[in-house]
Amino acid sequence: MPHWSVYTGSNEPHDGIDDLPAPPPWRAFDGGPVLPPPEDGDDASAVSPDRAHRAKSYVATPESVRLVNAALCLRRPLLVTGPPGTGKSSLAYAVARELRLGPVLRWNITSRSTLADGLYQYDPLSRLYAARERRDGPGRSAGDVEDHLRLGPLGTALLPYDRPRALLVDEIDKSDLDLPNDLLNVLEEGQYEIPELVRAARHCGDGAAEVLADGTDTPVAVHRGRVRCRAFPFVVLTSNGEREFPPAFLRRCVRLKLRRPDRDQLTDIVRAHLDTPDGHADRLITRFLERAGGGELATDQLLNALYLTGVAGLDAESRDDLAEQLMPYLSATADGDGF
Repeated sequence: MPHWSVYTGSNEPHDGIDDLPAPPPWRAFDGGPVLPPPEDGDDASAVSPDRAHRAKSYVATPESVRLVNAALCLRRPLLVTGPPGTGKSSLAYAVARELRLGPVLRWNITSRSTLADGLYQYDPLSRLYAARERRDGPGRSAGDVEDHLRLGPLGTALLPYDRPRALLVDEIDKSDLDLPNDLLNVLEEGQYEIPELVRAARHCGDGAAEVLADGTDTPVAVHRGRVRCRAFPFVVLTSNGEREFPPAFLRRCVRLKLRRPDRDQLTDIVRAHLDTPDGHADRLITRFLERAGGGELATDQLLNALYLTGVAGLDAESRDDLAEQLMPYLSATADGDGF
């Protein structure tokens, strides 16, 4: 039997995902026809320098490595909670880079987000205008509908790829109360329908439509308006803990709680982002940890302070003053006078 731990947290890309054990019988999917995994360059925005840096500089904890592998093996979403700045979003990029899962599909959640937004977007007005220009009516073929439809990040992740896609559903705790429950069926079944294509397929020979996927201009085939995954995607749902989730949703997720990093972890993080810490960095890490006991601070505030005080050409006193201004408490209740 293949070893269940394919993600190592080493940040060294490899093809270990090919050795992932078979899914549990209740989490096996058989969508098709099978699609090859996309190349990193297929989505320029997903491999921008900032995202690439976050992926290769991520410092994984033993607990996060263990639970990422649990989510991969069980074909379950990974719900990642923790304070701001603890690397919840960066985890998805790090796993995708190491396991060569291709560009990360990202769905940023707001209070207005709906399940349909994640699955696909359809523009009936553009179809109507195009039909008027052709002077032959809106038509009833699948080929007409598909020109005005694009799959969203969730819809793209559930295409029948032969390797899992990485999907980041960021800040799901900011969603409408109904969205977690709406996600249940789609994530449980690994499939969905596009009603516009289902209707059009009744008037089309083979019912096949070429639809644009998220992050690319290369169309993919959707047959009779139905999409079913083959390799269940690696889904990372992040939450800052601003709300509770229903039990039915929680029991379908592997849950990872990220904690504030300790000194050793902070030193590793600083080393990964800014090379080896010097004496000033050590002092600032110490002050950051002391201050973090009295209120909410994020790791990126420390990184910003270290970077700017290192390149600004300031004397020691001025650097300390600047660092204080760059690391205020994030919560108003903890604000005080000075650092």
